[in-house]
Amino acid sequence: MKKLVLILAILFSVTAFTTSCKEEKKTPAEQVKEAADDAGDKIEQGVEEVEDEIDDMTDGN
Repeated sequence: MKKLVLILAILFSVTAFTTSCKEEKKTPAEQVKEAADDAGDKIEQGVEEVEDEIDDMTDGN
């Protein structure tokens, strides 16, 4: 019984360490999509900043 528990514990440990440490590889299509999403997010942030600046400039008049 002790050997069975020990074997299962070792097997679980090895499985946990080998699966949790692997870095997920992305396909080129996924990389392009992620880059496009990031670019879109940055454009949206820039537009919001410009809108805020325009609002700040027009509120003073």
